[in-house]
Amino acid sequence: MKATEQTLQQIERAIRKTAEKFPSTEEACTMTDIHVRVTQETGELLTFDDDDHELTRCVVEQWIDNKDDDFYEQVATVVRQCLNNQRKLVETMAILRPYAFVLEDEDRETLAELFVVDDEDTVIIDPELMKGLEDDLDNFLDHLLKS
Repeated sequence: MKATEQTLQQIERAIRKTAEKFPSTEEACTMTDIHVRVTQETGELLTFDDDDHELTRCVVEQWIDNKDDDFYEQVATVVRQCLNNQRKLVETMAILRPYAFVLEDEDRETLAELFVVDDEDTVIIDPELMKGLEDDLDNFLDHLLKS
């Protein structure tokens, strides 16, 4: 599933609305993670804090009744991209560090960490980039040992 421009706009708007709940201040005052809950059947995307208070919601029309087996992996990639596009906004939210944006399914099961904000250089790498890395490393090691 390739995300449409409308899908990207809807997700980025939801991220902005979530960030508005934690306006940038001199001192972070809230301790929470942001939970991004997606429902495959309805296409609904909701964000919550740790206390399960709803921060915002939207319906991503492209996701309604999506039957793909890898739906959540695709969603994670798209939301991760949108978070990265709005990195400056996300990193200035008045939340105590470290905090993360976490993808959940409709049953509140954690599926993936999407974005981590920390004072360190912590980066979440898209699993698509990591495909085959283990095989490549094994082949490299085998080649080294044979030499």
